[in-house]
Amino acid sequence: MEEAMLSLPLSEVRRLLGAASGDAALLYLYLRAGAAPDGAAEALHLPVHRVDAALASLRQLGLWEAEKARPIVRSQPPTYSEADVLRATERGNDFSLLVGETQRRLGRVLSTEELKILLSMTDYLGLPAEVIGVLITYCIQRSRARGQTRAPSLRTIEKEAYRWADEGIDTLEEAAFYTQNQLQRQTEVRRIQARLQLTGRRLTAAEERYIRAWLDWGFGEEAIAMAYERTCLNTGGMKWPYCNSILRSWHEQGLHTAEEIETGDVRPAAVARPRRVPAGSAGQGELDDLERDALNRLLRQK
Repeated sequence: MEEAMLSLPLSEVRRLLGAASGDAALLYLYLRAGAAPDGAAEALHLPVHRVDAALASLRQLGLWEAEKARPIVRSQPPTYSEADVLRATERGNDFSLLVGETQRRLGRVLSTEELKILLSMTDYLGLPAEVIGVLITYCIQRSRARGQTRAPSLRTIEKEAYRWADEGIDTLEEAAFYTQNQLQRQTEVRRIQARLQLTGRRLTAAEERYIRAWLDWGFGEEAIAMAYERTCLNTGGMKWPYCNSILRSWHEQGLHTAEEIETGDVRPAAVARPRRVPAGSAGQGELDDLERDALNRLLRQK
């Protein structure tokens, strides 16, 4: 009897290779084979904490969409009083420790209103204190990466906390992977900014969204620089929508590296990479030798 073949979307495999996690790669193949995550630790001979971390990585990469419990969010956040804050800090529990750690990291004593915001993150959003600690560190590092010298406000941190609660980032494993991934992406954005000769100022929100979208599509510095050069030659300067249309066209053709772009339009039809795939199989294709070797290395890490 012929064995069934497992077909993997190329776009998902590229995201997995970018994460450089052997455990995540192994768990991805295990789940795509139709197995349930509950038995992954025993089947893959991995400790439970490593499986949890790998599953968190797959969720953040958008490669696993299993339902996950969310904090119970009321229609309207409660209004906390000074007495509420006092009772919370007098218990000597995780919240009082969180207050001290937050003040240490921000370098100032929190006001009563700021303490109310911090209390809402634990009580209203349901985020564990240790996850909020990671969140605060992430917000500080993100501000520094954007060239800001002042520590972020509690309102800024609260806004990010709502995003984490909505996305179900409520464990240390998920928080660690999310922050690492986001800070790495911020570094990539800064490098692209330099390649586009946009130094000496901060990117606008719209400009940063463009660059992040290009990186999400799988383009690196060289490919984006090529699109930038063509944009300047054809329009006389950097026109973001024009540059975006060039990169979108390459993305739709499956051309993401400088080599693919340079040769993509002149390859013989018999050997060219398929640029259109049947309905229901979008993103599938063959891995090249470098990608196949990278996947094998990730699996050998196990």
